[in-house]
Amino acid sequence: MEVVVATNNKFKLNEIKSIFNEDKIYTLKEKGINIDIEEDCDTFLRNAKKKAHEVYNLVNMPTIADDSGLCINALNGFPGVMTHRFLGEETTDKERNEYLINEVSKCEDKSAKAVCNIVYYNGEDTIVGEGVVEGQITSARRGDNGFGFDEIFELLDGRTLAELTPEEKNIKSARFLAAKDLKEKLEQKGIY
Repeated sequence: MEVVVATNNKFKLNEIKSIFNEDKIYTLKEKGINIDIEEDCDTFLRNAKKKAHEVYNLVNMPTIADDSGLCINALNGFPGVMTHRFLGEETTDKERNEYLINEVSKCEDKSAKAVCNIVYYNGEDTIVGEGVVEGQITSARRGDNGFGFDEIFELLDGRTLAELTPEEKNIKSARFLAAKDLKEKLEQKGIY
C-alpha cells in the first residue's frame, strides 16, 4: 500500500508508521505539498475527513489524516478540537499545558481522555479509525518523551505519556489505537 499522511509532524508520522511499517508512507513534504489545512470543524472526525479529502484532491492517491486532542471532563470536554490552538497558534506546548494544569487544579475531577480519529480516503472509500485513552491531568508537567499534552496526561498506571519510552508510547497512545483500528478495518474491506 502506498499512502500520503497529511502531516509533516515527525511524531505523528512515526506513530502511524509503527502500524503501517512495511508500506510506502509519504509526508506532504515528500510529495512537494506545502499546505496548512485549517482545522475549523467541530469534531475530530470532521477535521480528519476534511484533511484527508483535501490532500487526496492534491495528490490523487490514498491519504491518511488524523485529528486528536485532549478532552477534560470537568471542563466539559475542553480543549477538544482546539487542543493545539485554544490559546492561539503561536503559543507553546508548555504555555498550553501550564494553562490547563491551572484550570484543572480548581476542579475536583481531574479525569480526561485523549481522543484520536484517523481517516483513510482513496477517492471512493472513507474509512475511520478511533482511539481513546483514559487518564487524568497532572498537577505538574512530567517527562521528556513526547509533544503536545503528553507531559500533563497521566495514564491509569501513574505515568504521563511523556514518561513512556517511544516504544511504550507507540502502543499506548490514542493515535496508535486509532491507526490500529483503521488498519483492521482496511483489512476487513480488503484494501490493506
